[in-house]
Amino acid sequence: MFRRAPAGGVKKTNEGDTPMTDTFYEVLRRQGITRRSFLKFCSLTATSLGLGSAFAPKIAHALETKPRTPVIWLHGLECTCCSESFIRSAHPLTKDVVLSMLSLDYDDTLMAAAGHQAEAILEEVKRKYKGNYILAVEGNPPLNEDGMFCIQSGRPFIEKLKETAADCKAIISWGSCASWGCVQAAKPNPTRATPVHKVIFDKPIIKVPGCPPIAEVMTAVVTYMLTFDKLPELDRQGRPKMFYGQRIHDKCYRRPHFDAGQFVEEWDDDQARMGYCLYKMGCKGPTTYNACSTVRWNDGVSFPIQSGHGCIGCSEDGFWDKGSFYDRVTDIKQFGVEANADKVGGTAAAVVGASVAAHAAVTALARARQKTGIDTPKGED
Repeated sequence: MFRRAPAGGVKKTNEGDTPMTDTFYEVLRRQGITRRSFLKFCSLTATSLGLGSAFAPKIAHALETKPRTPVIWLHGLECTCCSESFIRSAHPLTKDVVLSMLSLDYDDTLMAAAGHQAEAILEEVKRKYKGNYILAVEGNPPLNEDGMFCIQSGRPFIEKLKETAADCKAIISWGSCASWGCVQAAKPNPTRATPVHKVIFDKPIIKVPGCPPIAEVMTAVVTYMLTFDKLPELDRQGRPKMFYGQRIHDKCYRRPHFDAGQFVEEWDDDQARMGYCLYKMGCKGPTTYNACSTVRWNDGVSFPIQSGHGCIGCSEDGFWDKGSFYDRVTDIKQFGVEANADKVGGTAAAVVGASVAAHAAVTALARARQKTGIDTPKGED
């Protein structure tokens, strides 16, 4: 039987010294969050995960009964944009995620401690929660010159990564840096920047790519893992299908313009002002798998295509070495009818033109018959 945890958020069983953190719900209640708000959060989370409202009670039960998940968050070669995205999450608010859902015991970017004190905390967390903590990795380790291009605590980051991964339960690779290598791994990659899954082989790894990933996607993945105590269903590249199962192109609000052959030809032309498809301006939406066009950014306000700039494919492996972001994707034959956007546009225009011509011919014939007094057979017009 558990006793109420002190303010520090750690409680112990009567049977031993195995530490347990508070549940998400316990911390929320201490913060004055009402039961109604808690259940609303569970419903919103179920919806964002694509599970439907029927799963809200299951999420609520898990958050009421399961201890918060201990998390160690490491930073390798990166720009911290993943953390910047994460702390701007609106559903749920990051203050609830960081302070309530997760027991974020070590994150050298967000924690107050530094230096020897911070490293002592890291060692304590690894010992106390051995085999039970989640390792979140932002950025990647450089392997060239024995890892000397990224030094932390006086030693190469690759050593710190491997030691911390040894006793974790699972790894989350935040962003394209940890997932694929990103711009640090761009040719010729002098530091040999390497994604996490190519140096850690004995742990389950979930990749949440993007530069940065969407904040709500990051928090929803953590919620799923806490609720169901397992990784979400992953695609063949290790990404959660719930967010990376469809192309941005599939749900883009400009898709009807693509199908109609209506494209922006030059920046700020009339077609751009009318919101036509950005494919010809280099948009990588047809080959990029992410939730940008559905979840969107900044509390669902917008995403790059909506702001007038094409998708650069930042959640896809190797996007940084595939030429200019403004080069058109010309080889998308795997998408059937969309094999050639020009052909689609030309066909659409031809069909419309033929339809207009046929309609004009029928109308002219009907008018000629009326003028000559010939009755038009029923149904012919």
